[in-house]
Amino acid sequence: MRIRKLATTAMAGFLLLAASACGGDGGSGDGSTAQSGAPKTLTYWASNQGPSLEADQEILKPELDRFKKETGIEVKVEVVPWADLLNRILAATTSGQGPDVLNIGNTWSASLQATGAFVPFDDALLGKLGGKERFLGPSLAATGAQGQPPAAIPIYGMTYGLMYNKKMFADAGIDGPPKTWDELIESGKKLTKDGKWGLAVEGASVTENAHHAFIFGQQHGADPFDASGKPQFDSDKQVAATKQFLDLMAVHKIVNPSNAEYGNGTQAVQDFTSGKAGMLMWQSIASSAKAAGMGEDEYGVAPIPLPDPAQGGKQVNGMVAGINLAIFKSSKNQDAAVEFAKFMTSKQTQQNLNKAYGSLPTVNDGYDDPAFQTEHIKAFQQILATTAAPLPQVPEESQYETLVGTAMNELFADVASGKPVTDAQIKAKLTEANEKMLAGS
Repeated sequence: MRIRKLATTAMAGFLLLAASACGGDGGSGDGSTAQSGAPKTLTYWASNQGPSLEADQEILKPELDRFKKETGIEVKVEVVPWADLLNRILAATTSGQGPDVLNIGNTWSASLQATGAFVPFDDALLGKLGGKERFLGPSLAATGAQGQPPAAIPIYGMTYGLMYNKKMFADAGIDGPPKTWDELIESGKKLTKDGKWGLAVEGASVTENAHHAFIFGQQHGADPFDASGKPQFDSDKQVAATKQFLDLMAVHKIVNPSNAEYGNGTQAVQDFTSGKAGMLMWQSIASSAKAAGMGEDEYGVAPIPLPDPAQGGKQVNGMVAGINLAIFKSSKNQDAAVEFAKFMTSKQTQQNLNKAYGSLPTVNDGYDDPAFQTEHIKAFQQILATTAAPLPQVPEESQYETLVGTAMNELFADVASGKPVTDAQIKAKLTEANEKMLAGS
C-alpha cells in the first residue's frame, strides 16, 4: 500500500477536534531538570490495561518504584481511559504540552508518526535497548510506516481471541468453543436465557468497533484502503462484514441491546467475568478476570471463528494488536525517557507487567517464564503468529478507526432502539465515513 502524506488541512481539522476534547499536562513542567542536568522526574501517560484505572496504578507502582530505586528518576503516571487517549495525544502533539513518555495503541503508530511529534527510534536508539533483534517481528512491525524508524517501541503484545465461560457452555450442553460463525450463533442462542446473554460487546467503543470492522472485513475480503491508498470503507464486502457483526444483536439476538451503550472498554469484560454473558471477543482479560474472582480454569480462549474459504475472504481472526511506548520530542528529559524505555523493555519488567496483564512480552528473551506457557497465552501466541493481520500502517489509520468506529457506534444505537438496519443503511453510514476521509485527503 502506498503511504500518503496526510494533508495539512486535514490534520489541522482533525487535531482541532481532538484538542477541543482535552489538553495535555505539560511534560515535566514541575521543575525537574532538563537534559543538561540530572533528570529527577518523568511524566507518563499509561493506557488502561487492567480492570480499572486504579488497578493499573497498583500494577505499575512496584515497577515504577523499582525504576526510581535503580535510576533515581521518579515517574508520575496518569492512567488514561481508552475513550480519551487518542484525543489527549493528538491535542498534545499540537500544543506541545504532553507528557515525557506515553503509551499508544500500536495501530495509531503511523498516524502519530506523521505529526512529527515523537522521537524516532533509529538504529542507534534501538541499540541502547539491546537492538531491534530483541523484539518480536510482528510487534516491531506495528510501530510506524514501513521504511521509517519506529515512532515507538512495543511493550505489550496482544491479539483478539474468543473467551468462553466453560461452566455456562457445559450447562447449555455445548461441547466446546464454536469453530464456525454458524456455530457461534447457535452457541449464543443456547446461552441466551434466564437473563444471561450469549455474547458481550462494547457497542459504543470507537476502537473496539473499528477493530472488529477490520477483522470481519478481512474475513470477507475487504481492505480499508486500495493499492493506491484511497479509502474504500463502504465496499460491498465491508458492508457484509459489518452487517454480520451487527446481526448478532439485531437478528440473532444473542447480544443484550444495552451493550450498544458500552463504551469505556471495561463493561463488556465485566459482563463476561460476572457470568452475565457466555462469550467475549477480546484481547487478554487476565487481570480483569482475577480482579473479579474468575479463575483461569473457568474460561477458555479460542480463535474467533474463521469464515468459509469459499466466500473469498482471508483466513484472519485477529489483528496484530498491542501497546507501544513513545517519547515526545517536546520532553525536556529525553535522556531519562530513554532510560525509562530501556527499563520498560527489560526482561524483568516485560515479564512482570505482561504477567500481570495477561499480555505477551514483545522481546524474545521474555518468554522463559512459565507464566507464558499457559493454555491462554499459547492460544493468543498461536493466533498472533498465524492468523492475525496488521491494520494498515498509514498516516490516516487513526482517522480510519475514528470514522468507521463512530459509524458503527451509531449503527449499534439504531439496532438497540429497535430500528431495522439494512445493507443500504450500513452502506450509507460507511459512505459518509469514506467521504469525510476523502474530504480531508
